[in-house]
Amino acid sequence: MSNRKEHLEHLPHAEAADRAIRLKQHNRLFALLSLAAGLIFLQGYTIAPLIPRLAEVFNVPVQEIGIIVPAYMLAYALMALFYGVLSDRFGRWSVIRISLIIFVICTALTATAQTASQMVIWRLLTGLGASGVIPLTFALIGDLFPFDQRGSKLGLVFAAMEGGMAAGSAGGAILEPFIGWRSLFIGTAVFAAFVLWRLHLYGALFDTAKVEKLPTIRQIFRGYSQILSSFRGKRTYAYVLWNGIYHSGVYTWLGLYLSQRYNMDALSIGLTILGYGIPGLLLSSLIGRAVDRWGRRWLVPAGLIMAALAGIAMIFEIPPIGTTIAVLVLSLGYDLTQPLFVGIVTDLGDSNSLGQTMGLKVFVLFAGFGIGSLIFGELLLFGFGASLAVFGGIQLISGAIAIKLFWQEVPYRLRSNF
Repeated sequence: MSNRKEHLEHLPHAEAADRAIRLKQHNRLFALLSLAAGLIFLQGYTIAPLIPRLAEVFNVPVQEIGIIVPAYMLAYALMALFYGVLSDRFGRWSVIRISLIIFVICTALTATAQTASQMVIWRLLTGLGASGVIPLTFALIGDLFPFDQRGSKLGLVFAAMEGGMAAGSAGGAILEPFIGWRSLFIGTAVFAAFVLWRLHLYGALFDTAKVEKLPTIRQIFRGYSQILSSFRGKRTYAYVLWNGIYHSGVYTWLGLYLSQRYNMDALSIGLTILGYGIPGLLLSSLIGRAVDRWGRRWLVPAGLIMAALAGIAMIFEIPPIGTTIAVLVLSLGYDLTQPLFVGIVTDLGDSNSLGQTMGLKVFVLFAGFGIGSLIFGELLLFGFGASLAVFGGIQLISGAIAIKLFWQEVPYRLRSNF
């Protein structure tokens, strides 16, 4: 029994000696992890465009059913703080496996909800379970690759996440009238179970745990304090938080925006926002390579400003095609910021605390997602114009300030010039 426990806690890291085989194994591993990340984002982004429809199904106001978005996001954020610490102690694979199992079960059980309250509970539990996959995938990239080679791998993961956004936001709204919202969750659970089964073949590629014992609660929060002790850490996490608030606030209520402004049904909403996630799906790998070569100092401010202008454009009476273009630009703005923030975060901590560092990043991001949807929903009391003006204005200012704050974010080989 003790040998079995030791095997579970310290999975030996093993790779093929032949470089070509090793690269092929890495590519397959990260393809599966990227697919898992994409499925997590798919089911997360399926919800928002369906808010008007779910309000009808459960016979509740849209503001009440809208709470399912922050319930999932905030639960996801909270558990991300602890999954990273656990993975530093027990290894990435052990925690990713447990997280995926919980995700599969709770996603399937979401389809059994009979009331809005039950829907909220299942979404909360799904968030608690799902948050171990993405931060630990980022941590694994930090384990296996040097800083100047992480951009392309992060680009692959974010491409899958953006694909999940696109498939969830548009596909969910398009398919729901034909197969029903319950089938969407069941289908996602089945695909996630398949990915989990395939990942078992590559368990030995995960890096071995580096920490001998779990830290105390005080040590955990002292570690978070150390991560935020530098200016670079404070600045990066602050932008992660605000960027999450902005994108979630605008995106979560896009379905209601389109329903009210253009009187669209679920199918039309899905077609209009079809572009969300497409830029990342097509360009994330290219963006990642550009980051590895030239750094982040120009791309981050550009992404922030582009996203701000997309939100501000939707204040005005533009045709539906204009909104579709704005959604594309909004998505590209996300692609030019969040993946780049992740790359910086992987460079903040040492190898023994990388899981904790990434857990804090995901906590801050998803806390922003939850807070953003809540704040934007409250601002809707003053109308969409006021809400978009407030969010877009702050985002525009943050982009202008970022030009100075991120000026030294260049690859290591160029830092000698500063």
